[in-house]
Amino acid sequence: MLSLLIALAIATAAAPLLIRAFGRPAFGILALVPAAGFIWIITLFSSGAFSQGGEIIAAYEWMPAAHLNWEFRLDPLAGIFSLIILGVGALVLFYCWGYFDSNPRRLSMFGAQLVGFSAAMYGLVISDNFLLMYIFWEITSVLSFLLVGYYGERASSRRAANQALMVTTLGGLAMLVGIILFGRQTGIWRISEIATFSDMETTPYATAAIVLILLGALTKSANAPWHFWLPGAMAAPTPVSAYLHSAAMVKAGIYLVARLAPDFNVIPAWHLIVIPVGVFTMLLGGWMALKQKDLKLILAYGTVSQLGFIMAIIGIGSREAMLAGLALTVSHSLFKAALFMIVGAIDHCTGTRDIRELSGLGKKQPFIAVLATISAASMAGIPPLWGFIAKETALQAVLSEELLVGIPRQLLLVGIVVGSILTMAYSLYFLWGAFATKDHKETSEAVENMHHIGFSLWFAPGVLTLFTIGFGFFPGWLDRAIATHLDSRFPGEESPHLALWHGVTIPLILTLVIIVVGAFLFWRRRSLRYFYGELPMLGDADSVYDNTLRGLGNLSLRLTASTQRGSLTYNLGVIFSVLIILPLTTLVLGERTDIRMRLWDTPWQAIAAIIIIFMAFAATQMENRLSGIIAVGMTGYSLAFIFALHGAPDLALTQVLVETIIMVVFMLVLRKMPTSVEPRQHQDNRLRAWLSIAVGLSVTIVAMFAISARQERPISDLMPDLAYDIGHGANTVNVLLVDLRAWDTFGEISVLVIAATGVASLIYRTRRFDRPIRRPRPNLNARRWLAAEVDSEKAQNRSIMVDVVTRVLFPSMMVLSIYFFFAGHNAPGGGFAGGLVAALALTLRYLAGGRSELEAALPIEPAKILGTGLVVSSIAAVWPMFLGRPPLTSDYATMTLPLIGEIAIPSALLFDLGVYLIVIGLIMHILTSMGGQLDQEEEVRKQRARDRARSLKRKAEFRRREQELKKQQMAEAATATTTATSTAQTDESEDK
Repeated sequence: MLSLLIALAIATAAAPLLIRAFGRPAFGILALVPAAGFIWIITLFSSGAFSQGGEIIAAYEWMPAAHLNWEFRLDPLAGIFSLIILGVGALVLFYCWGYFDSNPRRLSMFGAQLVGFSAAMYGLVISDNFLLMYIFWEITSVLSFLLVGYYGERASSRRAANQALMVTTLGGLAMLVGIILFGRQTGIWRISEIATFSDMETTPYATAAIVLILLGALTKSANAPWHFWLPGAMAAPTPVSAYLHSAAMVKAGIYLVARLAPDFNVIPAWHLIVIPVGVFTMLLGGWMALKQKDLKLILAYGTVSQLGFIMAIIGIGSREAMLAGLALTVSHSLFKAALFMIVGAIDHCTGTRDIRELSGLGKKQPFIAVLATISAASMAGIPPLWGFIAKETALQAVLSEELLVGIPRQLLLVGIVVGSILTMAYSLYFLWGAFATKDHKETSEAVENMHHIGFSLWFAPGVLTLFTIGFGFFPGWLDRAIATHLDSRFPGEESPHLALWHGVTIPLILTLVIIVVGAFLFWRRRSLRYFYGELPMLGDADSVYDNTLRGLGNLSLRLTASTQRGSLTYNLGVIFSVLIILPLTTLVLGERTDIRMRLWDTPWQAIAAIIIIFMAFAATQMENRLSGIIAVGMTGYSLAFIFALHGAPDLALTQVLVETIIMVVFMLVLRKMPTSVEPRQHQDNRLRAWLSIAVGLSVTIVAMFAISARQERPISDLMPDLAYDIGHGANTVNVLLVDLRAWDTFGEISVLVIAATGVASLIYRTRRFDRPIRRPRPNLNARRWLAAEVDSEKAQNRSIMVDVVTRVLFPSMMVLSIYFFFAGHNAPGGGFAGGLVAALALTLRYLAGGRSELEAALPIEPAKILGTGLVVSSIAAVWPMFLGRPPLTSDYATMTLPLIGEIAIPSALLFDLGVYLIVIGLIMHILTSMGGQLDQEEEVRKQRARDRARSLKRKAEFRRREQELKKQQMAEAATATTTATSTAQTDESEDK
């Protein structure tokens, strides 16, 4: 059972490689895996492995407290649905070989997603754990989204994919709430245990839980009013429609109802929801199918109608109804998958699915027409096909159903008969639209110029059509398979068997009525246009969906505009106001305990408190930003002093290191801000002052009551013993972080990685994070304290005192960092503290030498350090599982070192190493982005300013020279004029 699931998972992973290597024929290779699984399950039924309640069970314990054990069960019902999933899946994969003409890159992912969907559906039907089933349930929704959105460049495909995902996921979330509610009330988390639960009717909130679970099943199976996503999903390639939306994904809801109906039908709400919704969906889908012009949409609305029919029958929950429902499920999978693939072949070879552009196809492709006619006849319930047997069994089950008495049974029967008449009508309408010769016996241009329908396109629907015919004449094998499940689920009950001929019965007469009236309705189909109207009578569900999304979007915008005004002061004011009102209101209205408190244990605590108060007040009055940060930092150092006084050196050490890092980061930020805070004119800070006083007072009061409310022995008293016995360490704080509560730490370091990436993204924007690695080369002729470039601005303005201090402290700090890392399991320190010390050492190198110095100190990209740390921590979390232990289980080994003696090395040290690397990578990311990158941008800005100044200087020099030249030219012109005037006067004098 699990081997088949693993084989499908391996085929999913191998699909992209096979398709890229072999092209479209790789689909044939991939089809072998589900085909092998199909044959294996057939052998289980044939060999009697499922007889007398036989089943295959596999269970693996994993997080039992959260009810997340891996529990699988392959019984006859799961086997029947597995045959549908694997059999149709293998044929659809083979069909893909001929359907796709080329091998684009996205086709390889399409193949992986299609095989992965087969694996997910198979995992869904064999899951015995409710929550495990839900995981596979949501995987099918995600894969459906990816497959429907195959043509991502088309807006229609994107919209259809989003719509299908949102509708089915919404139902899935409701189902999850129902599963949890049902499990909490009954203690049942395994599907197989439901049958043994006898207090279903008296269980609190059972109705609410069942309604929520049904919501997930109905949305998945496209029942009204959530039916609209299925016709929209026809934007997907035809193999997706043939598999997901006719044979597999939409059957998930049918499977869940088939599992639960025999036990949940005792709840009145069950029948009140399932049967009316199913009948209404059957009628709505059939009515809508008759007005479509697209062959796939005719089949899509027909699928909606058939799913409603199956849901109404199988939801009754009796043995006879279950027999009919399962027969209908198998029948629908056979004929609807075949019809979808035939439509895909028509579309592939003619280039259209519009019935107005198809004429004469039946004469040109008689073989395909015959296949389609047989499958459509089975859909309509024409004897002697399998669809006729299933529909006749359903009519007989309703007529003799003991769970439905009087009017409900009659209304259900009338609804099924009317819905079947519509089915007969749209089956004929589909055949006429696809294959009839229209417009006075003329062959349309699309049919005249169509390509040949090859073997790979007709083989899969041909096989399904043969099954439809074979099961019609020989229904015994399927009858025995379904009876195997019914005998184990309804022991001691007798029910009729599936057969082609039961004599002249009421169901047979009703079938004849359905055929005749349905044929007449098709003949007079043009008269129906008077009843359709321009707008749907019950409204357009698609428009309702769009309007709902639009309304929610507008509501979110208005809500955001009213609460998120872009004012940090306003947002913090709202947060602090809630922090004041809620806890104090709870204290006033609730029960309160006596306050037990002492002013201090030692006067040193009072001194530290006075420093904190003074510095906090001073920070609000200082106009210099750096002075304010130092004042706030002093409050953190004073708090570390209080930790030390309480005997918590680990907390004190961590607080000091974190406070130092925070001050450095703030200083890096302040470089881009003005030195002083500009006081705002006429600003009234009284409201802020009173708000801060109220926050401090409320937090203090709540803390006092919370501390005094403890009645039991605190769990912290047990931590030292647990740390030593489980984590093999004497430092309780460190063992708590890397062992006892390591999952919390793993989540926190993951957040650190994300935060570091986010900070770098804000600084680098669209540029890459990586930087050229500069490893300093030794230069014997120019020995220097640090490795920064000589001609850099930072090197030219460096202090020799800072150089000397950095040179002395850096090695010592790195040694201290390593000591903290190795000693942290039994002494103050640990990976977090060690990483902070190493980060401070690198920060010192940066402050002394700048960006070049930082690159020379650690020539490794920060992103790689972060990624390595996360991978190391993940390995430490996962590797115990390969030894049969829960994740993050600790172990230790002892070894003897020369001159040191025997030491113990815990496995948690590996997890601590990941924390160590992540802390260093985080600070390196901050230094390279908020430090080095801003330095580089500042250098670029200064260089641009210098270039601009040079350019302005050159322009000014050019203008000066130009003006001098003009002056010179003007002087020369004046001189020439004067000379000419003098010459003229001289000549005049001589003439006189």
